Amino acid sequence: MIPGEVRVVAPIIERWRYRWFGRLAVSDGTHELVLPMTGSVAQWFQPDERVLLALASDASDPPDFQDFQLWRPVEHGLLPVWPLWQEEVRYERRSPLTGAPLATYRLLFREAARETDFLAIVELEESHYASEHEKVARWTCPEDGTILDANTRPLCPACHRPMRFSEILGSTRASRFLVAELLDRQSYEPAIVGYVRIDPPLPIMHRRLPDGTLVRHIRRLVFPADWLEPTYWPERHVRLLREREPYRDPDELWALAEEQALAQCDTQAARIARVVIHPDYRGEGLGHTLVSTALRWISERRIPEMRRPKVLVETVAMMARYDPFFERAGFRYLWDTASGRPVLFFGLTPDAQTRIEQFIATDPVARQHRGQLYRPALRTAESLAAPIRFHHVRKVYRRTLDLHRLAPELQAVLRAFGVERRVIETVVLRRLDLTIEPGELIVLVGASGTGKTTLLRLLWGAASGKRSPRFTPDGGRIELPVNTTAAAFLPGEVEPAWGREPLLQRIVAATGDAVAAMELLNAVGLSDAVLWRARPHELSTGQRERARLALLLAESPNLVLLDEFAAHLDPALAGRVARKVGTLLRRLAITAVIATHRPEVVSALQPDRLLVVGYGGVVEASSPQ
Repeated sequence: MIPGEVRVVAPIIERWRYRWFGRLAVSDGTHELVLPMTGSVAQWFQPDERVLLALASDASDPPDFQDFQLWRPVEHGLLPVWPLWQEEVRYERRSPLTGAPLATYRLLFREAARETDFLAIVELEESHYASEHEKVARWTCPEDGTILDANTRPLCPACHRPMRFSEILGSTRASRFLVAELLDRQSYEPAIVGYVRIDPPLPIMHRRLPDGTLVRHIRRLVFPADWLEPTYWPERHVRLLREREPYRDPDELWALAEEQALAQCDTQAARIARVVIHPDYRGEGLGHTLVSTALRWISERRIPEMRRPKVLVETVAMMARYDPFFERAGFRYLWDTASGRPVLFFGLTPDAQTRIEQFIATDPVARQHRGQLYRPALRTAESLAAPIRFHHVRKVYRRTLDLHRLAPELQAVLRAFGVERRVIETVVLRRLDLTIEPGELIVLVGASGTGKTTLLRLLWGAASGKRSPRFTPDGGRIELPVNTTAAAFLPGEVEPAWGREPLLQRIVAATGDAVAAMELLNAVGLSDAVLWRARPHELSTGQRERARLALLLAESPNLVLLDEFAAHLDPALAGRVARKVGTLLRRLAITAVIATHRPEVVSALQPDRLLVVGYGGVVEASSPQ
């Protein structure tokens, strides 16, 4: 490809599909070419603008999407415009104990460019924000022009064909979208696991101080005004147009205002307007990885408008109070808006970083929070005061089997084999001596029926004072420290109580703190905010089990007993949930004994000891791995 200068004739935009299809007409003075691209890119070019174009030697006529490269001349060089930006990232989730990789993700971060990308974004939005009253997407039927707002792809009410994606509601014409595509995924895993939306900076921002005082245009007191202006502000343009043409159709005025705002927008800042991670992948560190990657995209391609260099990124995010991924990516909290929403900034240049830190060092309110917004709410439990000890513990199950419940003809069959009546005695634990140290995470493995659940029952009986034969040993004793506060999840036997309250309400009632409740829900893999409104009957079996696990941890125990807590989860999700649970148990200094038969759960938990239960005894595996 040999680049040559061409002149922009005009962007060619069809509003109903501009997100994923558009064209840019260019001319070299002799011939005119129509270059296919997304309308989200083409709309930022103006007629008579000079650009650099390189066609592939084997380009088709007219060119296809992959047949050309396009650059915009900028100060000191050329800015790549097409092909769209992308970056492959290998992300590892490492053990907090050994630093060894527990899970590896290969991710392709790229700008959304296909209709299927936006269909995936709609699905992410639906799981995170949608409700019956809040629609996330606009759909168009190209056959008859029907337009509908809906959360899932509808059929056209006129022609009954599937409608086409048109727009993410709440976004603007200036919005650009970066998606995270999961490579090397299993067939049951989603292709797109997250996305971030980038907008120009907000046109106006005021600050509310803790005493209620309003500081107008706060950003101008910290940053140069031309970093943030002129931004995308179609509302201002439509007011001016309405004054000049009060009787013109409002839709026409708005469309013209959008075009004028796009042409005028030229800032040195950007705004992260939305970050959404697939519910099954939150807590894996993908949030701050996506944000960090988006910062590189903004800087390298000058997103969204591709004009002046970017020096600053802002975000106004209430969720930053409850999740620290912005701060993990390097953002600093500066103030709250007039409506009480926190504002965080990231400096892309040393000058911007210096201005941010100077504000934090000199502003009276900022000096108190020191640029930090998120404060972990879950507190470390009071550790067990002494080890748990089993002294010669014995447990025997006896069952009597006879024929009286069988039909007479079947009784005769069994008598022919010499079966009449039998007392079956199974020694599950035979003079068990075991010590569990405070803070240990122990995993029990073994074949079904070998005594894993029995051991947990005996621990629960000793901790709770339950004296029924099922929960007490037949010999020996179990010694627990006096400060033991136990919580157990033995499905069908011992479970945290949950009435009919919505999930978040029930967890907040137990913890007394909304941030702590959200930390717990994230830790058990229930990061989907839509599910936080659900009642027990509205959740799947696996979701209910994870909800009860969160309830159990909300009781602030220092001893946790879990039996097959990931039984209803697919292998990948079971591993992710186990990693989060293991990390949280260690962070809160909780002693835990967990029974499982799933190798992916054992590996993800990273136990201090792995105990094999069977034939009346318990032996320690040579290595938890």
